[in-house]
Amino acid sequence: MQFILRTLVVIGNTLTLVGCLGLALGAIGIFNLETFAVGISSGVRVIGTVAIAGALISAIGYGIVELQDD
Repeated sequence: MQFILRTLVVIGNTLTLVGCLGLALGAIGIFNLETFAVGISSGVRVIGTVAIAGALISAIGYGIVELQDD
């Protein structure tokens, strides 16, 4: 169980880092965010969704670890 929780935390932190890095590189102009545009969603929204999903996944992992420590 601990392995799964630690994996959740690592995956979540990695997704958050990748999403934030992608947004930062897109804001600077190094990275074209419109290549990730899907349907009516802009590329900024898609990359932002990656960062938000990562934050949620790591929060779930940290929360379960916190509850188990009590």
